[in-house]
Amino acid sequence: MRNRFLALAALAAATGSPLAAQAQSSVTVGRAPVVVESGPTIAVEQRPAFRDYVVEQRVPAFRIPDRVVVGATLPESGVTYYDVPQRFGATTYRYTVVNGETVLVEPRSRRIVEVMD
Repeated sequence: MRNRFLALAALAAATGSPLAAQAQSSVTVGRAPVVVESGPTIAVEQRPAFRDYVVEQRVPAFRIPDRVVVGATLPESGVTYYDVPQRFGATTYRYTVVNGETVLVEPRSRRIVEVMD
């Protein structure tokens, strides 16, 4: 009986894991895991046009001493965020240019959700 209970508990834990993995993605930055919620971003085929758009807008680049990586949080002040035009897809994220990299940022937390390459 005890073995059945342990087997059922293991089975329940194994089947519950994929559901949690679909809801969020985990990214490791340094030694600490950072959870970044996945949301609608700019489609891969739209990225070259989006990069051209950012260059055309002459968005000022901001400098920070840290590396620009997914999961990093940008400073509370000194960085300006811009709306992503509707033609690049509906997204709740904003963009900015940091250390020469165009990034998508979750506006409330100021966390980088994507570094555009």
